[in-house]
Amino acid sequence: MAFKFPPLALVWRTALFLAIGGLGGYAASLIRLPMPWMLGSLFVSAVMVLAVRPRVLEAYTFPPPLRTFFIALIGVMIGTQVTPELWDMAGDLGLSFLCLIFFVIAAHAGNYQIFRRVGGMDPATAFYSGTPGGLIESIVTGEAAGADIRILTVQQFLRIIVVITTLPLALSLWVGEPVGSAAGILSPNASEPVGPLAIGMIVMIAVAGMALGGPLRLPAARLTGPLLLAGGLTVTGVLHTHLPGWLIAAAQCVIGVSLGLRFHGVKLELLRRSLGLSLLSVSYMLVLGGAIAMLLHVVTGIPFLHLLISYAPGGVAEMSVIALSLAANPALVSLHHVIRILLTVVEMPLAARVTGITARK
Repeated sequence: MAFKFPPLALVWRTALFLAIGGLGGYAASLIRLPMPWMLGSLFVSAVMVLAVRPRVLEAYTFPPPLRTFFIALIGVMIGTQVTPELWDMAGDLGLSFLCLIFFVIAAHAGNYQIFRRVGGMDPATAFYSGTPGGLIESIVTGEAAGADIRILTVQQFLRIIVVITTLPLALSLWVGEPVGSAAGILSPNASEPVGPLAIGMIVMIAVAGMALGGPLRLPAARLTGPLLLAGGLTVTGVLHTHLPGWLIAAAQCVIGVSLGLRFHGVKLELLRRSLGLSLLSVSYMLVLGGAIAMLLHVVTGIPFLHLLISYAPGGVAEMSVIALSLAANPALVSLHHVIRILLTVVEMPLAARVTGITARK
């Protein structure tokens, strides 16, 4: 298929929104917010959509290929962090993955009660709004089961937004200083320059990894394909590079803007109601994940911070960026989130059969 350059209007609108998001990220970095380039760009984009509502947003959608490309780059960057230490943890990871099964079941069951009893949702909407992962699968299956697609979509979207917003803020309060790039923690070698040749290699591995991920039917293929390819090249000694700080900031900005613009068309009343329920739901899941992380830390010795981020129910790409910015073993974190989504996709139809919440005939 021949490559088609995107329309000029789409290019300049996207550049404009990224520039605005970048200014928000820069302002957030000046006041030392955690994860400033993601949270700052997300905030200004959401405000622009909900309050300003500029006419340039009409008939505009943030280009998925751009977000996909940066997710693939994140995958490569995570792959370059794969070290023999990850293999040394193999025995302990088995226990952690077993705990993930409990987490998915307990999180889904608790969320169902929150959305059903506190939120007053019908059973199908509460059930599919409460899944702790698998956003697309939950929306598609929930619509077939008769769930309110507006509420379901907003609730699942807010799960990711609230997690990636509250977790860095909570960690900053916990450690007493900003975490992530606001504190200068980008990666162990972030201050070292990365030459054009290394950047070109990263881009080529990202493209090749995406090409492999689809046919292999990998979960979160846009991230895991490049991750596995880069990880294999790093472990075998073929690839020697590190994550440049400006690339993490760019990835944060692209993800933040693309998330913020998704508020376009959402009614404020629905958003207010859904946000309160989301805060309650996410708080429950973070407490549940934190308790499991503390137990695993005592048993296995894996750092609590790494485990906490691994059990936080955000999106794979978003949580991977947080892990990269915190230097929190991103390969370990990404592996947990991929498995969490796989478990959710498996658990969802099984639980639907048990509860009788299945697709309508």
